[in-house]
Amino acid sequence: MRSLRLPIASRRSLIAIAAVALLPGPARGQETETERAAARDVVRTLDSLEQSLGIPAMVAKLTGPDAGRDAVTARARQLMATELLAMGDDITTHPEIGFTEHRSVKILADWLTRHGFDVTVGVAGLPTAFVARYGRNDGAPNLGVIVEYDALRGTRGAFHGDQHSTQGPIGLAAAVAVAEYLTRTHTPGSVTVFGTPGEEMMPPVAKTVMNDSGVFRGMDVIVRSHSSMVTSRPAPGFGTCCMNIDGVKYTFSGAPAHQLTAWNGRNALTAVIHFFDNVDGIRSNLRPEARIQGVIVEGGAAPNVVPDRTVADFYVRYPDEVYLAQEAAMVDDAARAAALATGTKVKIDHYGQLRDGIGIGTLGELGFAYMKKFGATNVQPEPGKPQGFEETGSVSSEIPGLGFTSQTSSAPNHTYEMLADATAPIGHHGFTVDAQAMAAVLYDFATHAEYRAAVKKEFDAVRGLHDRYTDELKKVYTLPRVPDPQ
Repeated sequence: MRSLRLPIASRRSLIAIAAVALLPGPARGQETETERAAARDVVRTLDSLEQSLGIPAMVAKLTGPDAGRDAVTARARQLMATELLAMGDDITTHPEIGFTEHRSVKILADWLTRHGFDVTVGVAGLPTAFVARYGRNDGAPNLGVIVEYDALRGTRGAFHGDQHSTQGPIGLAAAVAVAEYLTRTHTPGSVTVFGTPGEEMMPPVAKTVMNDSGVFRGMDVIVRSHSSMVTSRPAPGFGTCCMNIDGVKYTFSGAPAHQLTAWNGRNALTAVIHFFDNVDGIRSNLRPEARIQGVIVEGGAAPNVVPDRTVADFYVRYPDEVYLAQEAAMVDDAARAAALATGTKVKIDHYGQLRDGIGIGTLGELGFAYMKKFGATNVQPEPGKPQGFEETGSVSSEIPGLGFTSQTSSAPNHTYEMLADATAPIGHHGFTVDAQAMAAVLYDFATHAEYRAAVKKEFDAVRGLHDRYTDELKKVYTLPRVPDPQ
């Protein structure tokens, strides 16, 4: 997979920005001393930007009395209550893993068609991706809504332990409520819904494929929602929540033999087990924010035959892509060492990349205020990590946007408990909060030119400083010099 056009840097990279703009007292620094040193000048520049935007006053003004906005959010709530929560429950009980979500896509597409959208299924060469444009769209601003619908792969089968099942209905409620308002009031603006499959799988990285195919071209803003245990918003800056990932497959090749005379073969299962041990062995030499997770997807065929082929699938993660390259190289070397030690061979396939995007305060703080306004629960008062609005980075590094995360479960993501909450009152309440808050932000973006200008100014400034930031990181992520043994 080719590199993204704008790779994204550093976990919690610019939390300081939100502190300066929205909280009293001095700015907080980066997570580590290394990041603080590297980011110092960039943070100063962005501190000044955030202060100049006057975000708290802007949010207070936009969230004040507005009959038009209230009508839009009431419509979104009504759609959720009468149709779309039931749709989410239905998709929850009929889970489909990535790129096979045909039933879910038909449900979403048919509903959009009934509400005045022209739907094209199978865009960008992906059978379960779709684009739905409102039939009475009227020029700029172009409002985009991303919806997802794929289920997790689990040992018990597919399941919606991340509640993607109702991300689609949430987006549909907001899209229809805003589209109807624009038409009814003859307000310029267009609404497009993007159905994005396989968020939990790669390859392919669906949103990157869609972005490279020009599917999102022309959008002025994009919104989406995602489930969470808490109600939160990202800090502004280079988003690095958890999605700077290299997907890597390691295939070990050995030679078969009878297990009674195993010396006649070369055991690929032993090799892959050594590989996992090697990865554990290097963790003490990795920065503490590193995350390396893998599973054995092929481990041999029978106990009495020396396995001659095994495969491990790994996600290698780091908050920024500069150190991620060093981390990934160490994991690759751990695989090569395992092969060398066992007389086997290994093929390394870096099959996919995810890079996080850009978060901005003008969108994040407004969305957060609306989530609180509409009754979100378990509200986290301070901003979280910088985070793009979706996981590939390719879209949220090029188009400003926001992911809405109000509490929809009392359990962590990717669990059966979160699955149960998807059809419970806690889930239904959080989903409705997200739909209303999303509709409100889209309404404000469509009806306030000065707000659109502030979003663009902040986004362009953050994006423009990215390369400078990563250059500084390269200076401090130096490799130790290891001398030849004497």
